[in-house]
Amino acid sequence: MRKQFESQLTLGTTPINEVEIPTKTRSHIVALVAALQHIYVTPKWNTRIFSLLTEKVLKNKKETGREGMSLWEMFVLAQIRLADNTSYDALHHKANYDALIRGVLGVLPTDYSLGKQYSYQNIYDNVSLIDDELLIKINALIVEVGHEVFKKKESTPLRLKTDSFVVETDTHFPTDYNLLWDSARKCIDTVNHLRKEVEITGWRKHANWKSGIKSAMRRVGKVSSSGGKNKDVRLQKEVRVYLENTRKLAKKVKKVLNTPLTADSVKIFALVESLAYYEKMLIKHIDLVNRRLLKGEVIPHQEKIFSIFQDYTEFIKKGKLRPNVEIGKKTAITTDQFDLIVDHQIAEHEADSQMTRSIVSRISSKFSIQSFSVDKGFSSKEDREWLERSIPQVIMPKKGRRTKAETEKERQPQFRKLKKKHSAIESNINELENRGLGRCPDRSWQRFKNYTALAVCAYNLHKIGRKLLKDRLAKQKKEKERLLRLAA
Repeated sequence: MRKQFESQLTLGTTPINEVEIPTKTRSHIVALVAALQHIYVTPKWNTRIFSLLTEKVLKNKKETGREGMSLWEMFVLAQIRLADNTSYDALHHKANYDALIRGVLGVLPTDYSLGKQYSYQNIYDNVSLIDDELLIKINALIVEVGHEVFKKKESTPLRLKTDSFVVETDTHFPTDYNLLWDSARKCIDTVNHLRKEVEITGWRKHANWKSGIKSAMRRVGKVSSSGGKNKDVRLQKEVRVYLENTRKLAKKVKKVLNTPLTADSVKIFALVESLAYYEKMLIKHIDLVNRRLLKGEVIPHQEKIFSIFQDYTEFIKKGKLRPNVEIGKKTAITTDQFDLIVDHQIAEHEADSQMTRSIVSRISSKFSIQSFSVDKGFSSKEDREWLERSIPQVIMPKKGRRTKAETEKERQPQFRKLKKKHSAIESNINELENRGLGRCPDRSWQRFKNYTALAVCAYNLHKIGRKLLKDRLAKQKKEKERLLRLAA
């Protein structure tokens, strides 16, 4: 049975609202804890965030069984993981031994005992329950908290900036021949796991198969990356040996898949499904290596796969003269004048200019927009005209040559001022990458989306916490000056 959280009713534990947070520090964890404490002790935010968590995590769950990790603990640990750009191992240590983090979790004992302890698996299993759909709703709430903290006037419209960057996936640089090796390796490993469950003959020398194919792959890579006389002849020779070995393996794997298995269990079913997938990847990359390295074909981009483990991965080039290659997913973020991220969108094989309308439509349904700025990558005549119908100031520099009227428009002081301010989003992106969104270590499409949404929430909480600490420090300084005046 999972509960929301009732720290004030737990004897021997420091209540979250009494946790002392240092103000003279630059630690991003302290800023995050300050924001989390603010949300927890403010009833209107506390109630709303728990209702979101309850609706998602506790829906259709029976109120019986062992007491699980509370909703508040799940949320805090998920945010700390991204705010500190940390691994689950480091998160496990901090959850058990960092006094400030344990204080905001609500498990800091008032005596010298260790108090509640978390297991690694418990943290891993619970943090992953918070998915991207829930986090998008939570981020909308966090943005409301931020606007209450930052805004001087409630009705202040937003000045928005949008830009995109690449969130890298946890994968090596893809080539046809090393992806073929990945496919062969996983076929052999999966069959070996399957042999432990059912009887499969003909795989006694699986280690030799693996070693032989890897050696052939390494020879292809060595010849391909080096120079020397008759390079093409030597490369084709090594490729033929490599393909011969992998084709033999493909036949052995096909034989296993065609063999009816007597035992019946979920584990065996999952292994067979995995083997079928890796066999499909093996055959595909045998074909790609043959066509590219032996026949000299140029493989169309849409036929390529850049990771057999994360098939959503894209190969993204930025720049024209000296293109920068990144492997991951393009993500667009939109920040306001307070540097809070009000929206994010992961591109699905989309150019920047194809995302503008969906971004603005989502944001305009929630907020009043004063201005909206993008760079040339988002530029589109149709989108500019569409935006100008509802937004007072649209900063969308035109690609290519400008007409006299367009040049005059872009020289206006307000346009130039907002265009200069647009560069602030590069700083926001850099900070977001340093918070953990430079490279996603999680390895599935759902976990990638969860990780991205978590990073956005953690970033916003950090910004809010910084502002709260700054205001608290200013208040302390003012109070100190007042006491000095009274003493004098």
